[in-house]
Amino acid sequence: MNSLFDEFDEPPPQAARLAPALRSLAERGIYFGTSSWKYDGWLGSIYSPDRYLTRGKLSHKKFEAECLREYAATFPVVGGDFSFYQFPTAEFWTHLFGQVPPQFGFGLKVPEEITVLCWPGHARYGVRAGHTNQHFLNAALFEQAFTKLLEPYREHVSVMIFEFGSFSKHELATAEFFEHLDRFLEALPKGWSYAVEIRNQDFVDPKYFAILARHNVAHVFNAWTKMPTLADQMAIPEAFTADFTVVRALLQKGRTYEQAVKMFQPYREVVQPDPGTRAALKNLAEESLRMGRRAYAFLNNRLEGNSPGTIEAVVASIEESRKTP
Repeated sequence: MNSLFDEFDEPPPQAARLAPALRSLAERGIYFGTSSWKYDGWLGSIYSPDRYLTRGKLSHKKFEAECLREYAATFPVVGGDFSFYQFPTAEFWTHLFGQVPPQFGFGLKVPEEITVLCWPGHARYGVRAGHTNQHFLNAALFEQAFTKLLEPYREHVSVMIFEFGSFSKHELATAEFFEHLDRFLEALPKGWSYAVEIRNQDFVDPKYFAILARHNVAHVFNAWTKMPTLADQMAIPEAFTADFTVVRALLQKGRTYEQAVKMFQPYREVVQPDPGTRAALKNLAEESLRMGRRAYAFLNNRLEGNSPGTIEAVVASIEESRKTP
């Protein structure tokens, strides 16, 4: 397997421990990665500080511009949260994919232009704030502005994730969302792997799972503040809706994003382990191995404080189970 590993002869200690274990799992179709990669709290554990020096000092600009190459020497996949906030240009994609080896994959979030029903009343949305999004579930726009630009890089696109925020009942009724979603998934370009992430607990319904299964679209098992736990979602047989699986471990149940940021920044170490989520991730990986089903697990720093540390603990538990008779 071609890789960038040879470029980094002396990786930091955690990277050195993780890389062979993650490579072994990836060869069997189980891909662990983080939700993003530009965290200077990982310097010294995942990243080599001396690679990002300018005039003897750490250059944050150089680090953010170049650290993906070193990330890809350890992890086989990464979450692409960046694409949620805009339609990246062709030039952006060329630069991004030019930094990683052929086998490296991205779990790309689809731009919110497709998944937001009403624009939040936030200043960054400008004149759109508070208004209805005219492009909600617009399959033609999605194809024209997103998948067409990604065609030359199919080998790097592991999965495209449609993340839907929480809808209030007066915004969009459950049955109405299901109808819109079904029509949208039917109209999507073929040949890509798609997944849907919901944030409404009342959407966790047999009709929702049936719609996804009809289109071979994965339900994203998501650990998030207001959703059922990963274990509870995984206990629903119908929730495995595709021939691959996607999980995003984002937050401990009941904790907000803002609370997690305050608790865990700058994300240098695991601060508060989440045994339930770890066990669910282990079980999902082992079940996927048993079934021969691809699985992508994206872990966020906001879950425990340091996603590489969480991944290392989960992977170690998987390896330990393999050794136990």
